Amino acid sequence: MNKENEKTTHIEPHDSGHVSKLNWLRAAVLGANDGIVSIAGLVVGVAGATNSISIILTAGVAGIIAGAISMAAGEYVSVSSSRDTEKALLEKEKWELKNFPKEEMEELAQIYEKKGLSRITAKKVAEELTRHDPFIAHFDAELRIDPNNLTNPWHAAFASALSFLTGAIIPLVAIVLPPESLRIPFAFIAVIVALTLTGTISAKVGGANVLRAVVRVVGGGILAMVVTYGIGRLFGVAGI
Repeated sequence: MNKENEKTTHIEPHDSGHVSKLNWLRAAVLGANDGIVSIAGLVVGVAGATNSISIILTAGVAGIIAGAISMAAGEYVSVSSSRDTEKALLEKEKWELKNFPKEEMEELAQIYEKKGLSRITAKKVAEELTRHDPFIAHFDAELRIDPNNLTNPWHAAFASALSFLTGAIIPLVAIVLPPESLRIPFAFIAVIVALTLTGTISAKVGGANVLRAVVRVVGGGILAMVVTYGIGRLFGVAGI
């Protein structure tokens, strides 16, 4: 295959929908990772203080519910604030286009000129895009916002809660199902395996070094469990 054919067959998509899906996947993986680490630390800490399976289960379920609600609420507030800001910017841009069309046309041409187009070509591109759809042309070039694809805060909240629940259920099941003598080791192993998976997926999605990401995520999870288990043991020994 010659170089010319190689160039024509190498097609790399960069559409906004593809990027959006990657961002959602990354957010889901991070939410699951939060669920794994936080609930693992909680149930392992409680297991260090008591052998009562009912207490461990109660603490774990309460932690999962509280964590999922917290994640959902936080995501809803964050996305809502971002969406409100985007809407305000869109309204401001509409007002400017209506009241200062020439100035906005010049601003759009300058944007393309700064990207490397000649002055003549930049003006022509700006004029053609504006004739086609002035709002979309300016929203995309100036604000990088797609008014038809604003993130829904409710979708974000449910997705965040679901990803947290998915991750959180792993350490809870791992600490509840095994016999008493195997609870802690089984939970550690299950969490390490789960974090290895989320670390790998996160790294691949973000194009980062897999080994480094896995070591970082797994190391943080192990540290959380060791610390909380140690605190639980101290409380258990002290009879608190």
